Amino acid sequence: MIDFAFSIVKLIIIEFSRFIMGNSEYSKWIGKTQEKNDKLLPFPAQFMENTLNRDATLIEGKELPPLWHWLYFLESEKLSNLGRDGHPKKGGFLPPVTLPRRMWAGGRFWFKKPLLIGQDSLKKSIILSINEKNGSSGQLCFVTVKHEYFQNETLCLIEEHDIVYREDPKENDKLIDGVIASTDWDICEEITPSSTLLFRYSALTFNGHRIHYDNEYAINTEGYNGLVFHGPLIATLLIDLSMRLSKKTPSYFEFRGVSPISGPNAFSIASKKQGNEIILSAIKKNGTLSMKAKAFY
Repeated sequence: MIDFAFSIVKLIIIEFSRFIMGNSEYSKWIGKTQEKNDKLLPFPAQFMENTLNRDATLIEGKELPPLWHWLYFLESEKLSNLGRDGHPKKGGFLPPVTLPRRMWAGGRFWFKKPLLIGQDSLKKSIILSINEKNGSSGQLCFVTVKHEYFQNETLCLIEEHDIVYREDPKENDKLIDGVIASTDWDICEEITPSSTLLFRYSALTFNGHRIHYDNEYAINTEGYNGLVFHGPLIATLLIDLSMRLSKKTPSYFEFRGVSPISGPNAFSIASKKQGNEIILSAIKKNGTLSMKAKAFY
C-alpha cells in the first residue's frame, strides 16, 4: 500500500512539473528513466572505512552503512565526453542545462531494508522535476531525481536527489551573510579535512568534479576559496553521528546544503535528540551553517 502511494505521488509530481515547465526545452526530460545493475562488493566499503580512519571490517553479508550506496552504481565516460567541470556532459540522462556550475543541493531517504554487501543490486532512476528560478546569486535550475534500490526484487532504499545548477560567479557579486548555527547540541565534534581525504572520496565515488581536487579551478573558475568538501560526505558524517547517538539506523533522513565548506577548513558536526528525531548540522569554523539535516527513528 505504501509503495502504491509513492507511485501515485511520483506521477502527481511529474505531471505537475511538466505543467509548470510548459514548453521549456527541458520539459521532455521529466519522467525520463534509467536502470543500473551492480554487485555491492566488499572492497569499496572497506576502502571507505579506511578513508574515515577506521578498521576495515565490512565483509559479504554485512549491512552497508546508510549513504554508502554512493560508492556503487558509478558512472564512467570517456575523457572526451566530460564537461569543463569534470562531470559527464549534460544531455544524456540529465537535461542539458546551460548553467555551468553544478552542486548537490540536498536529498531525502526512506530506509526500507538494509542493503547487504556482496549481493547483486538494481538501481532505478527517474527525473521527477526541473525548476528554473532566479535567486540572489543569479539564475538557478533545480533538478530532482528519484532513485530506488533493490536486492532480490525487494525495495530497500528510496532516495530523492536535488541537483542545483548555477551561473559562474561575477566580480561584483555581493557576499551573503551566513546563517548563524545553533549552539545547543548534545554532541559536537570537529572535523579536520585534508586534500587526501577529498581525493579518496572523489576516487571512491568516481566523482570527477574538479572543485574537490583542482585548487586553481575551484578558486579561479567557480569562485571558491579553495578545495570544496563534498556535500554527500558531509551528509554521510551527519547520519553516522545520528546513529551513534540513537544506536540504530533511521527510517528516514534528509539533508539540505546551505553553504559549501571550502579551503579546506575545519568544521564541526553536531546533533541533538528531539523526541523521535535527531536534529543535525554541519557548522563552519566561523559559526555559520553549512548543512542542516534530520534523522527520524
